[in-house]
Amino acid sequence: MNTELMFSSNKDDWGTPIKIIQDLENKCGKFTLDVCANSKNAKCERYFTKEQDGLKQSWQGEVCWMNPPYGRIETGKWIKKAHEECQTGNCVVFALLPARTDTKWFHEYVYKNYTFSLLKGRIKFEGAKHGAPFPSMIVIFRVG
Repeated sequence: MNTELMFSSNKDDWGTPIKIIQDLENKCGKFTLDVCANSKNAKCERYFTKEQDGLKQSWQGEVCWMNPPYGRIETGKWIKKAHEECQTGNCVVFALLPARTDTKWFHEYVYKNYTFSLLKGRIKFEGAKHGAPFPSMIVIFRVG
């Protein structure tokens, strides 16, 4: 099996399927800020682009959507940022993440601290020909 294909991609800005956003917003309310997006895949009116670098911006007072770039190092940076922003209690982050329960970031930030749901099947990102080669989960970064 060619595992290199399973863990790499020539792009890092795959759009979230709109059904996922609609289902979450119907249950939890509207998102106010997409923290890592571009003009083609943003799920909120307000969003941070790669150039604005959401990792360097404040997310305080927001209900955020996050579908970060996936990668061994990159994903962990975004998860750490979500965790740090939410520690004040003045921010909530809903994140679509690869269900990599064996990673350091999962055990350090997600597993014991936040609610997460594993998604059934493999999602098909906007613009992709096929479903993702990995399982996915939704994590809700919220204190209290």
